[in-house]
Amino acid sequence: MAPPKESATITQEQPARGVWANAPYPVVVADRRGTVIEVNASAASLMDALAPGSGMAEKAPSWLAQAHADFAAAGAVPGGKDGEGAAATFVRGRIGSQSFEAHPSWGVDGRVVWWLVDDTDQRLAEAALTTERERATFLAEASNVLMASLNSERCMLATARLAAQYLADAAVVVTPASGRTMPVAHAVAGGDASRVLVADDPALVPGLGEALQGFPPVPSRWIDPAALPAWMLPEGFTGTIGSVAITPLPGHGVPAGALILLRSDGRAEFSESEELFARQFAARAGAALSAARLYAEQSDITRTLMRDLLPPRLHRVNGVEFAGGYQPAGARERVGGDFYDVHPGGTGAEPSLVVLGDVCGKGLDAAVLTGKIRNTLQALTPMADDHVKMLQLLNGALLNSHHTRFATLVLASVMRTENQVRLRLTSAGHPAPLVVRNDGTVEEVTTHGTLVGALPHIEAGSVEVQLQPGETCLLYTDGVTEARGGPMGDELFGEERLARALSGCAGLPGEAVVERIQMLASQWLRDGRHDDMALVAITAPRTTHLSAVNGHTRGRYTG
Repeated sequence: MAPPKESATITQEQPARGVWANAPYPVVVADRRGTVIEVNASAASLMDALAPGSGMAEKAPSWLAQAHADFAAAGAVPGGKDGEGAAATFVRGRIGSQSFEAHPSWGVDGRVVWWLVDDTDQRLAEAALTTERERATFLAEASNVLMASLNSERCMLATARLAAQYLADAAVVVTPASGRTMPVAHAVAGGDASRVLVADDPALVPGLGEALQGFPPVPSRWIDPAALPAWMLPEGFTGTIGSVAITPLPGHGVPAGALILLRSDGRAEFSESEELFARQFAARAGAALSAARLYAEQSDITRTLMRDLLPPRLHRVNGVEFAGGYQPAGARERVGGDFYDVHPGGTGAEPSLVVLGDVCGKGLDAAVLTGKIRNTLQALTPMADDHVKMLQLLNGALLNSHHTRFATLVLASVMRTENQVRLRLTSAGHPAPLVVRNDGTVEEVTTHGTLVGALPHIEAGSVEVQLQPGETCLLYTDGVTEARGGPMGDELFGEERLARALSGCAGLPGEAVVERIQMLASQWLRDGRHDDMALVAITAPRTTHLSAVNGHTRGRYTG
């Protein structure tokens, strides 16, 4: 729309027209050359230098004067927030502490009427909304980063790095002391985080001792930056600290640590809103640190308990070779219901006790009972010369426990005599042991008995076997013979196939026998499901002169 032509000249003495004087908003009327024609009372109170006859360029705010010149010349304004361009219907700018939208329109005789609308509250609301959106985005991203790892050290470093990047110029994370030292992570905005151990009293830092105990944070204005110890300043942080904020990192029931935010001198101190936002971030970081610490503690407990549940690594004892192999039912499991142990005799003249068993069930529940059985049998080793008595006492212990599972076992008393190995074998409902002779003959040791943990009374019979040098007695669980696979995928490995495989192991060391049987069983299974499988090979080594080597090292080869 073309601007109307001017037909009159207004002097400075002309009063404001009544229509503009009563307008609900500040109004400024100027001609196309920028000479002020009218200013109502509201506008005059905002811009006391602006009066009829004055020039817009000299007396009006620069952003309004420029907008007037543009509108008078082109019939439109660049518009946009603070005159930076976005809309063509109004401009925005500040007058003092207030923000205004200036809307132009053509008046009579080519004059431009400027209506000023106070949008300070709107601008503040928009800024607050933008800030909250940015904070919500940051908290969501921070949660993803913090919960991505259950490693407590990585979680600690991520907390310091995120806090330095978004909340302050530098950040320090302090976790509860371990012994005499405190784990401390430092980070500077834009850099990587680092972790050190600090031997210092946190109570010397105002607010830090309370934060580590989970108490509410003290206001940042109460903390003197000059009182901070040297270890709290991150490496690479230059300048002077102007303000400090310390907030606790709340965990699951117990504090996870404290977050310290550092801001350089020259920047504004932490506001109440910023401290509240820091506490929101700290709540997420504390939960992540607490989860990581709990996971680490549980992992340590699991490793400690697992150490006693895992089958032991076997070796030569009192001149006899022992080898063991174990494969749990599940690919992700490390323990299960099958187990074995070797309890060495006090001297070469005393027999060693070998135990191999199978608890009903799989997984951790079965492994817990195997641990109880193994501990009970270890306590009963002083009476290892009486297998039946041991089984009866074990049976009573299982019946009196809260477990409802039963178990099968085979006990073997093993002693080296000259170059032979004498075995006394007793089965309690377990598959019969197999002996492979040097000529490849496989013999089944016919010992029988009732399983333990099911009936009030048990019966068992023992059988003695002699092993010549190079011969092996194999103890195994039914997971081997009941391994289902083969060409069709549903055929049992079976006792006959096990016997043929063992026959091919004649003269091999015990470890080779175990590895061979395990390999054949795994090939038979392919990727099929199976029960726990355990093997123990007892081999008479091809050595002589036991007295010369004390039964613990290899003697001279005789074969």
